[in-house]
Amino acid sequence: MASPPRGRGTGANPENRYERIHVELEETEFGERVPTVYYRDASRSALAENESPDVGFRWSLNPYRGCEHGCIYCYARPTHEYLGFSAGLDFETRIFVKEEAPELLRAHFLSEKWRPETVALSGNTDCYQPGERYFRLTRRCLEVFAEFRNPVAIVTKSALVLRDLDLLEELARYRAVAVFVSLTTLRDDLAGKLEPRAARPGRRLETISALARAGVPVGVMVAPVIPGLNDEEIPRILSSAAAAGAASASWVLLRLPKPVDRLFLDWVDRCFPERRRRVEGRIRECRGGRLSDARFGTRMRGEGPYAAQLASLFRVSARRYGLDRPLPALDPSSFRIPPEGQLSLF
Repeated sequence: MASPPRGRGTGANPENRYERIHVELEETEFGERVPTVYYRDASRSALAENESPDVGFRWSLNPYRGCEHGCIYCYARPTHEYLGFSAGLDFETRIFVKEEAPELLRAHFLSEKWRPETVALSGNTDCYQPGERYFRLTRRCLEVFAEFRNPVAIVTKSALVLRDLDLLEELARYRAVAVFVSLTTLRDDLAGKLEPRAARPGRRLETISALARAGVPVGVMVAPVIPGLNDEEIPRILSSAAAAGAASASWVLLRLPKPVDRLFLDWVDRCFPERRRRVEGRIRECRGGRLSDARFGTRMRGEGPYAAQLASLFRVSARRYGLDRPLPALDPSSFRIPPEGQLSLF
């Protein structure tokens, strides 16, 4: 497999399972850098409705499809195949931008059918990925959430969320926001390989601190836990997050749907060849001998003795550091329809 271009998670573009034509790029075609190409996403709805029983939200909003962070393990990679692209390098370099997301969100909230409830911002790809610095779609969507006071839960591994602290503080006044910072490892070297364009661990801890100081409810997500690679870090991650100001913690076991399984194992071969057997063996142990298990109820945590050990380690560590409770429930009771013609205050 080709080595990844600088700043990318993978150099591979595996065949799209839904396309008959596939172009195989030579390594020399990558050059030193591969530019990111942005496409206009013509979706006519901002919100996606979730029907999965093991996901804690009904509605989600993703301003971007594809993600420049380049996390090699990302379970969202296969969704790029539905767009005619590869789950590999294409996922990191061909980003779809929902330019009308804020306007479409406002239309949802103005609809007589809308019943105020929490919306997850970044249910699939990170709403604060690098392109957000220029497109500012997430900020514009947060302006709509603040205008209507509709609750929003954000998941990110980017420090860019602090740019919008003014909006988050306004939403926090009405118990209408929570932020979950994803922290996979405390090791800069590992983070640089796993998540090449995401904020480094120290910066994420600083982000947790800044949010907590501002009175914005913030939790930490140890996601994903990768058996044989970062699982032993669970106590240290929770200790550091608690010291930074996190008030809650959760975790998700690594998920490897096709073709992420191939991409991830190729990555392990390249970056940690001495751990390949251990990592793959423990993943299979948690997944009934397979690399992935899509069944509701087991896909997030796995099963078997080793999965039980991970759950116990997390539970004990979370209790020790005071992170074994959920963040306060978000409150939709302050939802309002702004007076007609009123402009956003932000």
